[in-house]
Amino acid sequence: MPTIKSSAELRNNYNEISTFCHNYPEPVFITKNGKGDLAVMSIEAYEELTSRFELYGLLKEGLDDVAAGNTKPFSEAMSEIRSRRKR
Repeated sequence: MPTIKSSAELRNNYNEISTFCHNYPEPVFITKNGKGDLAVMSIEAYEELTSRFELYGLLKEGLDDVAAGNTKPFSEAMSEIRSRRKR
């Protein structure tokens, strides 16, 4: 169940909400006038989330290459890698 706090709670209990965000890798949803306004999370949780998005993007690129037939035999790919390392 998501954690939901009002903007007044954020203003009045910042340290408590900050501690929660550092202890749990999930966002706290902040409401303003009863409606969703912000999602707050620790820097560590944010960096992990954005790293996942980057990884998913790279995996999608790889899967797209496979689907398009842009592949090489393993031995050929390894030979290219080895020749680059020798330079």
